Amino acid sequence: MASLHTATLIGSVSILLWGTLALLTRMTGGVIPEFQLMSMTFGIAFLLMLARWCWRKQSGVVFIRQPIAAWGLGVAGLFGYHFVYFKAMTLAPAVEVSLLAYLWPLLIVLFSALLPGEKIRKPHVTGAILALFGCWILVGQNASGFQSQYVQGYLLALLCALIWSSYSVLSRLVKSVPTDAVGWFCAVTSVLALICHLIWEQTVWPQTLVQWVGVVGLGLGPVGIAFFTWDYGVKHGNIQLLGTLAYSAPLISVVLLLMAGEAEPSSAILYASLAIVGGSFIAGRKWA
Repeated sequence: MASLHTATLIGSVSILLWGTLALLTRMTGGVIPEFQLMSMTFGIAFLLMLARWCWRKQSGVVFIRQPIAAWGLGVAGLFGYHFVYFKAMTLAPAVEVSLLAYLWPLLIVLFSALLPGEKIRKPHVTGAILALFGCWILVGQNASGFQSQYVQGYLLALLCALIWSSYSVLSRLVKSVPTDAVGWFCAVTSVLALICHLIWEQTVWPQTLVQWVGVVGLGLGPVGIAFFTWDYGVKHGNIQLLGTLAYSAPLISVVLLLMAGEAEPSSAILYASLAIVGGSFIAGRKWA
C-alpha cells in the first residue's frame, strides 16, 4: 500500500508540471512552429534521461531492448497524441479542441476498469465527472460553440483523448518496462517531429533569453520529467485517482498565469476551482 501511495504521489508530480505548460509556452513567444518546438523539447527530455544514465554510470543502450508492443505504445502515445492534437488545432477552434481533448482523464478512470485486478468505484467516476465540469468551465470561457464545419477537427480532438487515455491505461500492462525506456521513446518522438517540421514548417529559432528559457523549461518539466513521472505513476500507482487529479493541470495553469499577470480573475475561475478541487476530494477519499 505504501508503494501504491508513493507511485501515485510521483505520478501527481506530472500534473503539477503540466500546470506550467501554458506559462512556459507563453514565454516562448508563440513564434516557434509546433513540430519544431515538439522536436526541441522532446530532444531535451531525452538529454535529461541521458544525464541520468551518465550520473548513474549506466549504458542507456540496455533500455532500447523492449518488447515491440512497448515501443509501439510509447511512440504512439507520445508522438501520436501531439501529432493529432496539432492537426486538430488547424481544423477547429482551439477552445473547442481543448474541451474535447480534455476528456482523457475521465476516459482513464473509465478504461481502468478493464485492467486486471482493477475495479472502478463510484467515487472515482463521480469525482472525475465533477472535475471535468470544472475543467470545461475553465477552458470553455471563450468558446463560440460547436459548429458543424469543424467536425473533422472535433473528431481528431476526441481521438487525442482516446490516444492519451489508452496510452496511460495500457502502460499498466507493460509495467515491467522501466521508465528509463521512455527516454528512448522521447528520442524517437523528437526525430519524428523533426521530420514533420522539415516537411511542413519553416524553422524559427528563439530570439530572446526568455524564449530560450521557455523552450528549455518545457523540455525539462512538462515534456521531460512529467512524462517520466507519469509513466511510473500510471504503472504502479492509483490510476483512477491520477485520472481525476489530472483536471487540476488547467487550474494550475490559470493560477500561474494570474500570478504572472497574464490573466484576469473571474467568477468562472472560482467555480471551476471549486468543482475541480471538490471532484479530486471525492475521488481521493480513503473509501475511494
